[in-house]
Amino acid sequence: MKRVVLFLLTNIAVMLVLSISARILGVDRFLTSNGLNMGMLLAFSALIGFGGSFISLMMSKTMAKWSTGAKVIEQPGNQEEAWLVETVRRLAAKAGLPMPEVAIYEGAPNAFATGPSKSKSLVAVSTGLLQSMNRKQVEAVLAHEVAHIENGDMVTLTLIQGVVNTFVIFLARVVAYAVDSFLRKGEESSGPGIGYWVSSIVFEILFGVLASIVVFYFSRQREYRADAGAAALMGDRRPMIDALHALGNLQAGQLPKEMAASGIAGGGMMALFSSHPPLESRIAALQSAS
Repeated sequence: MKRVVLFLLTNIAVMLVLSISARILGVDRFLTSNGLNMGMLLAFSALIGFGGSFISLMMSKTMAKWSTGAKVIEQPGNQEEAWLVETVRRLAAKAGLPMPEVAIYEGAPNAFATGPSKSKSLVAVSTGLLQSMNRKQVEAVLAHEVAHIENGDMVTLTLIQGVVNTFVIFLARVVAYAVDSFLRKGEESSGPGIGYWVSSIVFEILFGVLASIVVFYFSRQREYRADAGAAALMGDRRPMIDALHALGNLQAGQLPKEMAASGIAGGGMMALFSSHPPLESRIAALQSAS
């Protein structure tokens, strides 16, 4: 319940900030008596599309801690925590990165990396992962998450999401205006009617679903790169292959919706809407790498 409330409050806060910003900048006045002001509509769409993505990125580390209950290891309390911190420190140094925060959270096997930048990142692993894998496999998973940070995947996916959001918002309103104009053909009243407002919601949902295919495609590609990055950091691809085999024999834990694309394990019944490639494909890609 806490996670749901936090998620809803965060989204309400983001939309409120963006709505106020749009009003202050005047880009919310794209509907005119002469039709749509395309330049203003594009500016409005970009503000909402990129604004939402970047606010989510800025809040990603805080939201990840809240939603998973991850506890950052400030001072190692046992040998396992000391090993985790030291392993991440070594991998980050090898990747030329500042030391990320390291956290543990209660849950089934999974891990994730997040944060607004390479210098403000977080690597978190679940207790289920630590209990289910040997240290070499866990190290490979940590290397995979560090590779995500090294590749700048959080920022890259944010930019892609921002572009996609912009076009979804823009096209939905253009098509909705055309539908509304057709429905009101012959009427004397000016300005959009209820057909515009209903259509804009329907088309935004429809285009959003279609656009998510693009985002998920890039998400899957970054998993292959992170696997290869983990092999490079480890100096051997075998540990990453073993870790993926181990994940295949486990019931991977489900991360909160806003964190799903950041985990080591993922996937879904519909390949086009999966944030992660099948484990078999990832293993094959590592095995065939020269």
